[in-house]
Amino acid sequence: MLAQMLAPAAVLIAWSLLILFWMAFTRLPALSKAGGLGAAKPGGQGVIPDRINWKSHNYAHLMEQPTLFYAASVIIALLGATALDTVFAWIYVALRVVHSIWQATVNVVKIRFLLFIASTIALIYLAYRALALTLFHDPSLVLA
Repeated sequence: MLAQMLAPAAVLIAWSLLILFWMAFTRLPALSKAGGLGAAKPGGQGVIPDRINWKSHNYAHLMEQPTLFYAASVIIALLGATALDTVFAWIYVALRVVHSIWQATVNVVKIRFLLFIASTIALIYLAYRALALTLFHDPSLVLA
């Protein structure tokens, strides 16, 4: 069950890198069209249209909450994932991918917020499992 539990984390890592490239391939041409780096204001605000920056915002979001997901996934994988743990990990990843696509393309905040809440509920379950496995772990059950 170790690989099955870590697979969703690996997929989310790959997805984050895909978003990084999507961001670069849309922002760099927009920045060039706006006059290049020399035209950018301090902090880079206001030069690139919001619709282009949505990818950047999403990439930043993928560097935030998912870090908790990665830690929970490793803890659960090392201490004994169940099939339900794996299902919740895939639910979290699927919701984050949908959230990314939504934020990078449509970006209606009301829907994006619902996707965020749904993924957070999956993460809360995974955090609970990580806590339960660590706080109530019985070392005498581990085979030497």
